[in-house]
Amino acid sequence: MRITVIGTGYLGATHAACMAELGHEVLGVDVDHDKVARLAAGKLPFHEPGLPELLERGIASGRLSFTSSYEEAAAFADVHFLCIGTPQRRGEMGADLSHLQSAVDALAPLLTRPATVIGKSTVPVGTAAQLGVHLRALAPAGGEVELCWSPEFLREGHAVEDTLSPDRMVLGVDPARPSRAEAVVRTIYAHALEVGTPLIVSDLATAELVKTAANAFLATKISFINAMSEVCEASGADVTVLADALGHDKRIGRRFLNAGLGFGGGCLPKDIRAFMARAGELGAEEALTFLREIDAINMRRRTRMVELTRQVCGSLLGTRVAVLGAAFKPDSDDVRDSPALNVAGQIQLQGAMVSVYDPQAMENSRRLFPTLDYAASAREACTGADVVLVLTEWREFVELAPADLDGVVRQRVIVDGRNCLDPTVWRDCGWTYRGMGRP
Repeated sequence: MRITVIGTGYLGATHAACMAELGHEVLGVDVDHDKVARLAAGKLPFHEPGLPELLERGIASGRLSFTSSYEEAAAFADVHFLCIGTPQRRGEMGADLSHLQSAVDALAPLLTRPATVIGKSTVPVGTAAQLGVHLRALAPAGGEVELCWSPEFLREGHAVEDTLSPDRMVLGVDPARPSRAEAVVRTIYAHALEVGTPLIVSDLATAELVKTAANAFLATKISFINAMSEVCEASGADVTVLADALGHDKRIGRRFLNAGLGFGGGCLPKDIRAFMARAGELGAEEALTFLREIDAINMRRRTRMVELTRQVCGSLLGTRVAVLGAAFKPDSDDVRDSPALNVAGQIQLQGAMVSVYDPQAMENSRRLFPTLDYAASAREACTGADVVLVLTEWREFVELAPADLDGVVRQRVIVDGRNCLDPTVWRDCGWTYRGMGRP
């Protein structure tokens, strides 16, 4: 099929390249001319494993191109994906839909033929219905333009796999209107559906809620085990063994039961806050009051990490601290709401000399926290350190051996903010090891 992908940020660029990989003719659309030029040259503005190869292959095949022209987009295709970011509103908890609204305002007046517009952005429940009315009112084709919603479920670091081989697909349509969206989606994702990927068709509101509810559930699971981590520290129990035991219960499962520094990034924090804000607007605020505590537990982990560092050092003033990890998760260069960078910044503000290293997120980190020191390698970051903090569980940090750092650190002290190291290995080599929720 011929399709456009409007918005070429993380979601849009990934979606466009993957749709071209599936054999479709794809036109990526963005008002940022510099971003369009970089993508057209085969250069990604972010790190995502496997995506550069797909981008280059799509461009070389002629199936993938990019433009800043909405007129070109409307003429190119009759299927348009909306992949616009919905960040948290400045100073508020709700989602900022202004960029999404602007994209609809730009596209709609150009839709002179029947068209299917498929929203993929994470939006507050009720948004799709309102946008659908607005879209049809502005479009010359009027009622022949259909807006449906098919939320994305991408994990940073696994976005290509999650797009090409999703574990489920959700499509929301307006039950009061005739729909061709399911037929369009089945054509676009024919391969995934042939191999058994379930397609759940619902009304618009349910489709919107699937994404926000999924993120809220995952945030709850992470914060639950982090709350248990606090109890473990108070009682001398080991949260990692506790999580393993809980994970054997099939009703609970082991995934997302890793206690540590907590979650960050551009999705979970802002999405649970927007969910709470929307529930309040709907008069259902009591249903989601528990999410306030989930958010509070998550933010408290950062403070606990700073306290734990102070405990092992005695004082942070003048202490040399090596921070391994800046991205909010491994296999990503995303530092939005990164717990690792937040902790590094807090420790520096309390008088420590902080040296940061991350395999991919150095450039983004420098832009966000220019006052921190940055090293070219883990070994360089740890040179002369009084304490080493592991704050993002990159494989190269998980695979570090005590001998790798013995010759460069000033004090053999390591604090494992992700509980990703083996305490026995480090202690047996003469290191002081501290984890979160571990004795």
